[in-house]
Amino acid sequence: MLRLCLSSLAMLAALPAFANDSVAELGTGGLILSRSDLIEMKSEDLFISRKQVRVDYVFANRSDEDISTIVAFPMPDISGGPDMMVAVPDNASDNFLDFRVTSDGTEITPQLEQKAFAVGLDVTGELQAAGIPLNPYAEDAYAKLAGLPDDVARDWQERGILMLNEYDDGSGWKTERTPLWSLRSTYWWKATFAAGKDVRVSHSYVPSVGATAGIGFFYDGKFQGDYQDYKHRYCMDPAFENAVRKAASRNANGVPALSEYRMSYVLTTGSNWALGTIGDFRLTIDKGDAAALVSFCGTGVKKTGPTTFEMRAKNFYPERDIDILILAPAGGEAE
Repeated sequence: MLRLCLSSLAMLAALPAFANDSVAELGTGGLILSRSDLIEMKSEDLFISRKQVRVDYVFANRSDEDISTIVAFPMPDISGGPDMMVAVPDNASDNFLDFRVTSDGTEITPQLEQKAFAVGLDVTGELQAAGIPLNPYAEDAYAKLAGLPDDVARDWQERGILMLNEYDDGSGWKTERTPLWSLRSTYWWKATFAAGKDVRVSHSYVPSVGATAGIGFFYDGKFQGDYQDYKHRYCMDPAFENAVRKAASRNANGVPALSEYRMSYVLTTGSNWALGTIGDFRLTIDKGDAAALVSFCGTGVKKTGPTTFEMRAKNFYPERDIDILILAPAGGEAE
């Protein structure tokens, strides 16, 4: 796959250096069918921004008979831990990405299956029996754990369901029961694909956007730290790197007045369809701010507007997932 980076840079005011506080993104993708050997993905129109991901599909049943199958949307796994900081758009909701889906224009109410795992074992029933939310980032998860009987808490600690986290918040040392389990959530519904007819399915959700105050791969006037990993993951090219250097040169302290935003889209599930390809694929990425920089891997990418970039392909085989890096002016409005 050809590596291509598109970037733009506006004049940035000099701002002080930022603390390197970072929140991780959760990789999310598209739909999966329980039976896909006879169902062709004729087209996929994918739009990604920091505010929303929208996907419009056209499916075709290549057989002579109607096919009924399960369609699933796997939500990203969420894992607890004292050092975990992940971007969860809505901690209080089971539908923490605000997932919505329609088929041929009719809204679908999918089923939600959720399971909790600790050390690879299913602990869903035990959490539910104790009144503990399955989402380790739920607002009342810590309060519920604090109320567990001591013998249950000790057992859960030995089994890797929770841990004791010790910290000093300025008022003395505290010991806190902390979730260690992972939540696995999947939305699913039954669908029938009529023989010889196209079916249009659309879904949208709020993406999990990782963020860092400042830039983690450029400091002390040079690219270093995780630079090689960033370069491979986001296909940063010389034009993008020069834009980062120019941003740094505009500040007296030599620090680029930019903050990182990262998104990940699991595209490789698209190769599970009949023929193993997407007939007509279009990707649109909106960086949100005309003054921002954006870098991602793609072939034949074109700029289509002040903030948008498009990639199109026929009989597209998704050989890698999409990772997007946006460097937005620090202090600007979040998109």
